[in-house]
Amino acid sequence: MFSLIPVSVAIVCILIVWIFKNVARGIKRRKEEPRAQAEARPCVRDNLKDSTGLHQVEEDADAWQESEISVEHVPFSHTRYPEKEMIKRSKEFYELLNKRRSVRFISNEQVPMEVIRNVIRTAGTAPSGAHTEPWTFVVVKDPDMKHRIREIIEEEEEINYSKRMGRQWVTDLKKLRTNWIKEYLDTAPVLILIFKQVYGFAANNQKKVHYYNEISVSIACGILLAALQNAGLVTVTTTPLNCGPRLRMFLSRPTNEKLLMLLPVGYPSKQATVPDLKRKPLDQIMVTV
Repeated sequence: MFSLIPVSVAIVCILIVWIFKNVARGIKRRKEEPRAQAEARPCVRDNLKDSTGLHQVEEDADAWQESEISVEHVPFSHTRYPEKEMIKRSKEFYELLNKRRSVRFISNEQVPMEVIRNVIRTAGTAPSGAHTEPWTFVVVKDPDMKHRIREIIEEEEEINYSKRMGRQWVTDLKKLRTNWIKEYLDTAPVLILIFKQVYGFAANNQKKVHYYNEISVSIACGILLAALQNAGLVTVTTTPLNCGPRLRMFLSRPTNEKLLMLLPVGYPSKQATVPDLKRKPLDQIMVTV
């Protein structure tokens, strides 16, 4: 009987330690719950910056430029069309953009640079958060630079297709007859690389917050696609996975810029084909309430 006493004492000690550990763990969990909930609901300032720029919150607030107190307002110039003209213009614009396709077979025929400058000017009319205009359009024409860009992208894309993207994604792309080989990066006379500026700089070199930078630049890209279609040029939207940092360094872009999209631009080649795809009808994309 006496030999059981040490065993019983040991068991009781183990139970006491176990109870204290669980109590301590429960207290710690309750303390962490409010913090986790706060992190799950970002403050308005964080939410306005895109997930791409949340690291800015941790930086010294004194390094950031204060917003302008006021901006002069001027009368708005507007052209109002009769209803019939509005319908006509809207239908013609739809018919123009409905012909837009992603073209992967691009001729090496040169395009007028004035056209490229005009379509980028047009993209620059896009709205942006607090009018920060957080975009940089890098135009590449040099054949050697285009080829090096192709090499960088194909190196990463081969890994993407074989390892990173997954079987389903690769299978879904087969019908488009696209793969990691990007010949159009050499043949297209112009490459336009669109960078988003996750923050900017004021005249005094203080940093400026670029609200909604990714959304703003995405809108500019959409306008750029429409402008290219209007000018009679073709492109294919590409978002080179895992290539951004290398391309940024190759093009000597600053660290506040992140690659969002790359557009090879030119005329379609004479043998160009596109998949016979159909767009969703209006009743599948529009809801009136």
